Amino acid sequence: MSTRGYEDELAFERSYVAGLYARLDAERARVKGRYGAALRGNGGTPMERDFEVRALAREVKRLDVADNGLCFGRLDTLSGERSYIGRIGIFDEENEYEPLLLDWRAPASRAFYVATAATPENMRRRRQFHTRGRQVVDFTDEVLGRPDGAERGDAALLAAVDAPRGDGMRDIVATIQAEQDQIIRLDHPGVLVIEGGPGTGKTVVALHRVAYLLYTQRERMERHGVLVVGPNPAFLNHIARVLPSLGESNVVFMTTGDLVPGLRVTAEDTPQAARLKGSLQILDVLAAAIADRQRLPEHPLTIELADVTVRIDAETAQWARDEARASGLAHNPARAVFSEIITYVLTERAIARIGQGWLTRADREAWEQLRADLLVELADNDKFTAALDELWPMLTPEKLLVQLYSSPERLRAAGADEALLRAEDDAWTVSDVPLLDELVDLLGPDKPDDQTAERERKAEAEYAAGVLDVMVSRADMMDDEDHLFAQDLLYAEDLADRFLERDARELVERAAADRDWTYRHVVVDEAQELSAMDWRVLMRRCPGKSFTVVGDLAQRRSVAGATSWDMMLEPYVPGRWVYRSLSVNYRTPAEIMTVAAALLAEFAPGVQPPESVRTCGVQPWSRRVTDDELPTAIKEFVQDEAGREGTSVVIGPPGVPGTVVASETKGLEYDAVLVVAPERIIADGPRGAAELYVALTRATQRLGVLHQASLPQSLSGLAEIGTPARAGNQRSA
Repeated sequence: MSTRGYEDELAFERSYVAGLYARLDAERARVKGRYGAALRGNGGTPMERDFEVRALAREVKRLDVADNGLCFGRLDTLSGERSYIGRIGIFDEENEYEPLLLDWRAPASRAFYVATAATPENMRRRRQFHTRGRQVVDFTDEVLGRPDGAERGDAALLAAVDAPRGDGMRDIVATIQAEQDQIIRLDHPGVLVIEGGPGTGKTVVALHRVAYLLYTQRERMERHGVLVVGPNPAFLNHIARVLPSLGESNVVFMTTGDLVPGLRVTAEDTPQAARLKGSLQILDVLAAAIADRQRLPEHPLTIELADVTVRIDAETAQWARDEARASGLAHNPARAVFSEIITYVLTERAIARIGQGWLTRADREAWEQLRADLLVELADNDKFTAALDELWPMLTPEKLLVQLYSSPERLRAAGADEALLRAEDDAWTVSDVPLLDELVDLLGPDKPDDQTAERERKAEAEYAAGVLDVMVSRADMMDDEDHLFAQDLLYAEDLADRFLERDARELVERAAADRDWTYRHVVVDEAQELSAMDWRVLMRRCPGKSFTVVGDLAQRRSVAGATSWDMMLEPYVPGRWVYRSLSVNYRTPAEIMTVAAALLAEFAPGVQPPESVRTCGVQPWSRRVTDDELPTAIKEFVQDEAGREGTSVVIGPPGVPGTVVASETKGLEYDAVLVVAPERIIADGPRGAAELYVALTRATQRLGVLHQASLPQSLSGLAEIGTPARAGNQRSA
């Protein structure tokens, strides 16, 4: 294309994109006006206004995310038709809703990501825009379908991966690669496992898959939302902006430590305790610990009433315990059965003694009146209540675990390992969370008459029935995907979750605060770290078993984590999970990946490292320092990086001032990384090598290593140099 031709094309594209923004602004103003009117409550019933406000609020959010990079590309077909690709769809209402901009998730947009010279998908050209704010700066063209053509122009991709890192993960909507797009659009209703080495983009692919599912299955998924589980709060903060930037907000972000609302994780288990708590064998321990609290009296327990003294003996308690256990109820609700049997026996014995010589069962009215009097007396008798508490106490999950962990006797009775023994306190670890969650179901509510939740649920269903009538009569307010058809079989309870007038909180707030909330889809990142008990919690949170699982078994650090995906998933979704892998490293330059690959070959020789798509021209370096020199060397690195654009981090073993441990950087990326004392990291426990592998693969541009002893053999190829500042500028030959 000549210079003049390019300038003319650029002017045309700028004008077209400016027109899209004009339509976007007009639509924003229109929707916000309607939203403001709906909030003021002008006309209609409360349910009608509630429905309208929620529908318009969703549309406002959808329009607000599109400002940056609204349109990022164009497709030209062999027949000469043009399609523009962007963050949202925009249509010409005056021209039979002709698409002016295709949503990147629409089927017609797929060719933008997968068309190649060899398989052009009926396309002649792909054009990618480079924008700054709302302005198209320039564009690159890729002619498709020619035998001598390139597979795909890499200008946009390389510009994105080479750019300095900011505070959070960026979406890749403009640069999705073919192998990533296939995973994002995969039509699989069960569990999808995405495995990939460092820098392969598995996390951002999983997030884009969520956006795609919410687009294609919105009516099914939006009412209950999506849960994203990550390894630590820093990681969740890093990825939190991706889905909102793609127009999706009904997403809850949690670590496994957040899965029990209101619980704070403040302690850390020993590796042995973490392994024991993460194993499914702990279920037998929990069941035995509960059974141990359902006791028989060693000696009869005396209950003094006004006219008679009765006793709870072992035989009576045995009968009551057997009946309570056979009821199938959780421990706390089953106490009512236990109490009923005990009460029946005691009142029968008391009536027989009190009425001896004058009262028979034939005098039914007098017999029942005496029973009623005795029941009232027992209910007010402190010794009777104390006896029930001793034999069948009401328990909370926290109380049961604290008392179990702090008692060698109770641990032995439950068949538990003494490695679980600790001081009596409520300092919970992340490995305690699935146990506490399990106990919520095993114990049940700790108030026998707690029917509040069920009453609220029925009230919500009644409210939803009214909303259903509103939805049918106001179809003009609904997107196509929300139109109701008879075959949809929407339950009133489901509608109640979506249209709750009594609870003004957003879905995300309600879901995060409700342990019993269930999600339509769950994303699990760094999934190799989750224990078998963690998976039980997550499977309860998603009854439909719709998961996107992201991980890398080679990076597993947890002693209770996954050694194979089959072992973790097959018990829950037999035959319903599929595996996909990502093999291209978009983050880590070849110079750094060569170092990391040598370590990987040493501790996981069967794992193939991902192939880096680029070089950075900066060779990784190492420097040996003494204990006295270490603080200064760290300070020099920090000061040097402060003068550069981008981000940096210092990673070291626990206890080294000025460093973070590698586990806190999992899933994160930095322009520059300094690894301190790799010899100590690799020696720290059975998964030290995996920890070091994580540390080495966080950098996108520059990697330095400070060591105090001899380097591990796998790192012996690092260039030994003088100072970190000088090393940061060492270019490849």
